[in-house]
Amino acid sequence: MSRAYVFPGQGSQSVGMGKALAEASAAAREVFEEVDEALGQKLSKLMFGGPEDELTLTANAQPAIMAVSIATLRVLEREGGKRLADHAAMVAGHSLGEYTALCGAGALELAQTATLLRLRGQAMQAAVPVGEGAMAALLGLDLEAAQAAAAEGAQGEVCSAANDNAPGQVVISGATAAVERAIEAAKARGAKRGILLPVSAPFHCELMQPAADAMAEALAGATIRAPFVPLVANVTAAPVADPDTIRRLLVEQVTGMVRWRESVAAMAAGGVSGFVEFGGKVLGPMIKRIEPDATPTSLVTMADIEAFAATL
Repeated sequence: MSRAYVFPGQGSQSVGMGKALAEASAAAREVFEEVDEALGQKLSKLMFGGPEDELTLTANAQPAIMAVSIATLRVLEREGGKRLADHAAMVAGHSLGEYTALCGAGALELAQTATLLRLRGQAMQAAVPVGEGAMAALLGLDLEAAQAAAAEGAQGEVCSAANDNAPGQVVISGATAAVERAIEAAKARGAKRGILLPVSAPFHCELMQPAADAMAEALAGATIRAPFVPLVANVTAAPVADPDTIRRLLVEQVTGMVRWRESVAAMAAGGVSGFVEFGGKVLGPMIKRIEPDATPTSLVTMADIEAFAATL
């Protein structure tokens, strides 16, 4: 079976994340310690014990989610003896998960990934004053209909598709009033539901341009190597391995749409039938909706990792 290793994005954080893994594995503890040192903060203490409102802050959630995913991968590689380069044909990540994928595939060092995600979280939060931007999930519409509803809701303000997650699940992002109007336009087009999401900023839309500028500056000085296996990029839904192209696409990703549905379809078309999610259980259900014949696996616990290693 040809496999892709995939990594979740924001929203998969929760108090207690990584704690059991750290208690069970030296390889996991090393990851959390390295991230803590890189950030000059006991992020692991916040992950293991909260408080939840502090963990949910974008600047904390992004490196925390990455750390858990990489810890899960490191346990598989170091204690299970199963290297990513030997068992994955491609990698991909949802939004911030793209940085995790690049770290896992050897393109970014762990400490650098943590500091980039801390900056990314801070820059995204600072780009739009709290309350002025919003995101909403439109359920039951395809991408084209969701984009039409977003355009109708815009009325001169920013409102666009941010995440094309799966058939019938598109997230829109933009100015708060525009998003609210777009929800009503979506319902008129037959959407089953339009749900405002509990996020602190309108990610993946034009309003994030200040954050894209900040990341362009940060990534210009970052060391990016060719990954062990190709990355299927969010904004192109196509494989990429050239470091300069990766750098450019990471900047575009801040304001661009996460083309997850197309990315999964592209991996399946490339021969991938197994999708292994590290540190979360968010992507598997989406993958199954996109490719019903795919086999998704979620690795969260030591038992998950040991059971999966036994199949390789």
